[in-house]
Amino acid sequence: MTLFDLPDFKLPDSDTLYTALLARDPSYEGRAWVGVTSTGVFCRLTCPARKPKAENCRWFDSLGACIEAGFRPCKRCQPLKAATDAEPVIEELLTALNARPDHRWRETDLIAMGYDRGTVRRAFKRHFGMSFLELARLERLRRGFEVMGDGGTVLEAGLEAGFSSPSAFRARVGALLGIAPSTLSGALSSDPLLSIDWIDTPLGPMIAVADAQSLHLLEFMDRKALPTELRKLAEGAKGRLGFGHTAVHDQLARELGDYFDGKRSQFTVPLTYHGSGFYAQVWDALRAIPAGETRSYGQLAQDIARPSASRAVARANGANQIAILIPCHRVIGADGALTGYGGGLWRKQRLLEIEAGYARASSATSDQP
Repeated sequence: MTLFDLPDFKLPDSDTLYTALLARDPSYEGRAWVGVTSTGVFCRLTCPARKPKAENCRWFDSLGACIEAGFRPCKRCQPLKAATDAEPVIEELLTALNARPDHRWRETDLIAMGYDRGTVRRAFKRHFGMSFLELARLERLRRGFEVMGDGGTVLEAGLEAGFSSPSAFRARVGALLGIAPSTLSGALSSDPLLSIDWIDTPLGPMIAVADAQSLHLLEFMDRKALPTELRKLAEGAKGRLGFGHTAVHDQLARELGDYFDGKRSQFTVPLTYHGSGFYAQVWDALRAIPAGETRSYGQLAQDIARPSASRAVARANGANQIAILIPCHRVIGADGALTGYGGGLWRKQRLLEIEAGYARASSATSDQP
């Protein structure tokens, strides 16, 4: 039995994975992949290509996670080959996707090609954790955001993303962000006060809004409250909200990378709160909870000397718009059960698992003579 046969297997630490990458260790085949930030591709650990620097590596435990983080499959080691060999329908549809990158795929296309929708969905869910249509949409949006993040126009981004017209792209991103991209593009050209950037993480892409000094928002891209939060920021910035990149985004990306790689449990990115004094008090209390520990709403109310304010604390927790760095995921039910989380309970569970590793490491260090 190998370590991968264990039911509670988790990816090893980044040092172990990097050693395996250098050795081209075949025991990680089909269990771990590396995303290389300097090239934008993801590979098997057995890839014969020149090895990247350790600081340019991101580690993933599924193909879908690699794709959600914005990486493309390596052409040398072909990390999708196992999936395509196991399920011919995957290879056929990926080939069709590559052949028609500008096409807006729909279920009717699959039917017209003679595929059973249920068969296709199950195959892609099994290997990627997402449907084929979700994968195709994600790829188009990724290309569009890359263009706009580099200062491209809405028209250029729409064409790159494969939308039929700039208005179609505006409608899609507008629905996602709650703000017309044409307005954002105009703000970008006139030095935006607040800049939006796309941050890749192992738990999916996040939207980060920052100025030159601090971070104002960090949310998973599929969070339902994101459009409302962005509209409020745009109003506060008097319309000066645009796509762009600041030193704060760079610091955030580095520290998030270290956090997910098991190297950092605390963040030093400067934050700007958007909430009342009471909300700020709650958020400060959240940041004071050590990684690996949790609190109930009642305990958090006790921490801020407001024992009767459990419901108000819950509202402040839900109003937090800086995920992970203000760790509202560390609040659980009084009975120990997971409670609601804007990023999804599966992400909350994963974040708590990551931080449990920090707690174990801290305990092991303190036990040493």
